[in-house]
Amino acid sequence: MTVQRTGATAEADLRRDYESLGERLARRGVEIDALKARAAAFGVAVPSWGVGTGGTRFARFPGPGEPRDVFDKLADCAEINRLTGATPTVSLHIPWDKADPAALRQTAAALGLGFDAINSNTFSDAPGQRHSYKFGSLSHTDAGVRAQAVEHNLECIAIGEAIGSKALTVWIGDGSNFPGQSHFTRSFERYLQSMQAVYVRLPGDWRLFSEHKMYEPAFYSTVVQDWGTNILIAQELGPQAFCLVDLGHHAPNANIEMIVARLIQFGKLGGFHFNDSKYGDDDLDAGSIDPYRLFLVFNELVDAEAWVEGFNPAHMIDQSHNVTDPIESLMTSAMEIERAYVQAALVDRPALEGYQDANDALMANQTLRAAFRTDVEPILAMARLEKGAAIDPVAAFRASGYRAKVAEERPAVAGGSSGIV
Repeated sequence: MTVQRTGATAEADLRRDYESLGERLARRGVEIDALKARAAAFGVAVPSWGVGTGGTRFARFPGPGEPRDVFDKLADCAEINRLTGATPTVSLHIPWDKADPAALRQTAAALGLGFDAINSNTFSDAPGQRHSYKFGSLSHTDAGVRAQAVEHNLECIAIGEAIGSKALTVWIGDGSNFPGQSHFTRSFERYLQSMQAVYVRLPGDWRLFSEHKMYEPAFYSTVVQDWGTNILIAQELGPQAFCLVDLGHHAPNANIEMIVARLIQFGKLGGFHFNDSKYGDDDLDAGSIDPYRLFLVFNELVDAEAWVEGFNPAHMIDQSHNVTDPIESLMTSAMEIERAYVQAALVDRPALEGYQDANDALMANQTLRAAFRTDVEPILAMARLEKGAAIDPVAAFRASGYRAKVAEERPAVAGGSSGIV
């Protein structure tokens, strides 16, 4: 169904802007319709947990119309895709999203959605589980705890197979808060053994994504703390194992785009959790703090498209919303990610390579900046218009009354003294 437009005037203005941009790009030897086709084909998965209100370590402030279950989450995810045309898949998190797989698949199909990577949880305790993950999961000193964590990941694979997922994402909070608390080598050996038990049960057409994080909830050391450890894991496990890069899981000012290039070079880049950060793992909306960094990451991805056979990294959003409407934040993040992709496709690569080979630092940098400074909004909006989505998704969402409608259907949720970070 075609989305309610913001008016004939908005569409006429868009067509004029698109034509004007097309003329300017043509002078640079760029075909605007080719960029529009790229934008239309681009997709990023939304996280089921992202449509609910997140929080800080101190408080959670739920908004109206909070999802009651995974089916409400799917409805919200469908609204995001309806308006942006850029989020055709959803990434589930088990055990919170456990439900009958047939019902999940049927509901998603009716909403025009598919399922991306499935995410396991061994960083917090689920009701009724036998062993606690307080002191770790896949690397725990107790074999029984490790076996429980392995079994949970195998359950996630089984659920994923039933709903059509093709990847498992594993992030653990294992680590230590005090020097001497854990033996670095033995804990990593236990982790590798546990992950191998999961890896050998992976379907032949699946990928396993391991995710690194420098701190939190363990603050002295974490078992999978950086990209170096992550690539060792992927190389140790085998050809179906890859590294997942969360943009917030790095030290401030880390050169994430170079990390991406290294993982591409050695065939171990699996995909991304897109968000943004100012200080640490802040889980802010993608592109809200450092849009240039997001562009530089996509510059490496677009570059790799030309020389890496079958290059197909997974694109997923992973962020937390405490002061904004989650649907609006996820929509704007999806559009910013798509924007960075199209801007990166604008880079004059022959010119860039020439400047690099000539060691012309200034002009190499100016070549990147020329692409980044190009306002590609008319391309993104035209791609949305032609897909039946909204020219301005946030304005269309607010005009639709969707939030007020679901608020009437879904009971209000009480705030908490602490929230998910």
